[in-house]
Parts: sequence; structure tokens; C-alpha cells
Amino acid sequence: MGEKKKFTGKIGFILTAAGSAVGLGNLWRFPYLAAKYGGGTFLLTYLILAVTFGFTLMLTEITIGRKTGASVLRAFGILNEKYKFIGYLTAIVPIIIFPYYCVIGGWVVKYFTVYLAKESMAAAQDTYFESFISQTTQPILFLSIFLIATAGIVVGGVEKGIEKFNKILMPILILLSIFVAGYGLTVPGSMSGLMYYITPDFHKVSFQSVVAAAGQLFYSLSLAMGIMITYGSYMKKDEKIESCVKYIEIFDTGIAFIAGLIVVPAVFAFAGGEKAASTSGPSLMFVMLPKIFANMKFGSVIGGAFFMLVLLAAITSSISLMETIVSMIEEKVRWNRKIICFIVIVIGFAMAIPSTLGFGIWSEFKILKFSILDFFDFISNTVLMPITALLMCLFVGYVLKPEAIAEEINKSEEFKRKKLYNIVIKYIAPIFLIIILATSIYSTFH
Repeated sequence: MGEKKKFTGKIGFILTAAGSAVGLGNLWRFPYLAAKYGGGTFLLTYLILAVTFGFTLMLTEITIGRKTGASVLRAFGILNEKYKFIGYLTAIVPIIIFPYYCVIGGWVVKYFTVYLAKESMAAAQDTYFESFISQTTQPILFLSIFLIATAGIVVGGVEKGIEKFNKILMPILILLSIFVAGYGLTVPGSMSGLMYYITPDFHKVSFQSVVAAAGQLFYSLSLAMGIMITYGSYMKKDEKIESCVKYIEIFDTGIAFIAGLIVVPAVFAFAGGEKAASTSGPSLMFVMLPKIFANMKFGSVIGGAFFMLVLLAAITSSISLMETIVSMIEEKVRWNRKIICFIVIVIGFAMAIPSTLGFGIWSEFKILKFSILDFFDFISNTVLMPITALLMCLFVGYVLKPEAIAEEINKSEEFKRKKLYNIVIKYIAPIFLIIILATSIYSTFH
């Protein structure tokens, strides 16, 4: 199979890992949670958790990847044969997420083309989004475009594909986000939204807000999907893991913060304040924001820039999901990477069809009251990811021991946060993950 390809350097690794972490969750879930849980209060909670809980989980995954030089499928088995099942369980997550993520990616492609075609007023109609996703042909067409674009980058491999494109796409994403946020803050009425967003309201600090921040951080950083283990396996031994994780978190948190700057002030200015800003998910991005852009000066340009930003965030994340799957297959068979990518596309497309038809001709079909896409999202995000992360923490904390992680980190730099890491991985993270798992499942059915 030959020697495993590596990232060329620190910048390539940081931008690629940050590209994975910066996804749709940053752009539609973070602003909603910030609005719901008191703006600045949520930001402060999120930041504290990022440098403790998030730092620990990401550091662990990347270090396991570099230490073993293997995909998630084999990494845990290399460390301890008895615990290889953790790798198998984690490997299921990207296989479930990748197809339905590409469905949503296809929606973003559709909206970007709508703004390119200067049809932004049509997108602002109440029924436009629902009418689009309930069709059969168009969603499948745009899903296919998104899937092929993702594969076109992944097929190039680590250095010539993933790293090369992330070095181009991430700076564009950052500049676009700053541009759209900056323009949005010039709109009359946006300042009240800005003040709400950045001013802490400590009356809204609650158990639920802390759990929500921990949950968002957990999903936002691409944890428990095998992605960071995969990318860690492509990391050179002389790269400084701890400092890389710090920069990845800065990128990810920065983009999430800017996403809030784009959404919350704009919603305050055009849609009536806090209640409207608390709208979550697809309805925020595909229904409310097009209406806001339609009422904004130069709204079609800003809307086009925004959906380009969302598209870049979606594709840098889908690249990481597909690469994680490809890397697992590469380790098992000696096939050409192009053949593996083709197989992943075909299977991914087949698995995505039920998710997209679940809003159309199969809309009557429900699993535990969920649409097909929402069911896959529930199984992966709400159930599997907290469980696999919990198993990893218990494995590292009590079987492998934190010293093994510290030893790998110390090969390239002194592990400065070792004491904090030991406490979080053994005690705080497992408790948080059990709480996230229990409260997420409870809130889903109540």
C-alpha cells in the first residue's frame, strides 16, 4: 500500500482540520442557540467549554491518529486489541452522516444558483423552500452536483486534493464571512441585535444553556466521527499537536462567532428581534434569511455571498466525511483511490436518495415520528456520537492512560495543559457526555 501520505505542513493541517470543523452547524445552529440562551452569556459559556472540554476531545482524537498512523477503523485496535470495537462503532458515524449531509449540501447549491441567476425574490417566497425539497428531480440533481464536487477534491488525495483545496477555500470563507457580517452591521436596526448578541444576560444562564453549549461544541468541532483521527494520521511527527488544536479552535470559534454576527443583527433589523432570531435550522437559513436579503439594500449580492459562504463551509466538511470513509477502505483493500472514491459516491448517492425523497413522495413514511433525514441525524448526532466520544474518554482515561497521549504530544513540544487534560479526560468529559446523551434523547421525545 506504500507509505501513508502526510500533510505538507502546519498551515495545511490547521486549515484542513478547521475546514472540517467549520460546517453547517456553525452557520445555522450556533446563531440560533446564541439567540435562545442570552447572546453574550452563551458565547462566554461556549468559550470556556472550548478551551476545556472541546480542547481535550480534539487533542485526544488527533493524537490517537498520529500515534497509530491509522484510520479510525484500526486505530483503537492498534492501541489495545480488546477495544477495537470503539473504532468500528465510530466508523459507522461518517457512513450515516455523509449521504444526508450531501442532501443538505445540494440545497445550498440550489440556493447559491438561485442568487447567481438573480432570482432572489423567488427564494424569499414563503413556500419556495418547501416546494423545492418536496420535488423529486431537482433535489436529486443538486445532491449529485454536491457529491461529485466533494469527490473531485477527495480523489486528489491528501496533499494534491484535500490540503490544496482547503488552503484556497478557507481563506475565501473567512473573507466572505467578514464581508457579509460587516455589511449586515451597517443596516439600520442591526445595532440592537449586535448588543443582544454580545452582551451577557446572566439571568439566562441555566443548566440547559451549558448543556446546549457543550452539545454545540461537540458537534461543531467534528468530534466522534473519526475525522480528527483520520487527519491526525496524516500529521507529521514533528508538528506540534497542542498548538495546532489551539489554532483549529480559534478558527472554528471565530467563524461561529461571525456567523452569529451575520444572522442575529440582521434578524433583529428585519424580522422582529429575539423571538425570530431563535428560529433554528433549515427554516432560518432557507426561509427567513432569503426574506431578509430581499428587504436589504444590495440584498441579492449579500445573499449570493452568504450562500457561497455556506457552500464553502458545507463542502470543506463533506470532504472530511468522505475522506474518513475512503481512508478506512484504503486500509482494507489495495485498490486505486479513484475506484474507491467512485464506489463511495455510488453508495453515498444510493443512501442519500431516501433522505431526499423523505421530503417528497416518501414524506408519509416516518421512523419514530422522524422524517428519514431527521432519523439518520438523530441516530448519528444524538445517539452514536456522544456514546463513541464517551467510550473514547473512558478508554484513554482508564485503559490506555493519559500518559500515553502526553508521551506522543511531547515528541514535538512540551505538553503545557497536561494537568487540565488529565482531569477533563477522566472526570469532566465523561460526565458531560452522559448528560448530553441523556438530555438530548429526553428532549427529543418530550
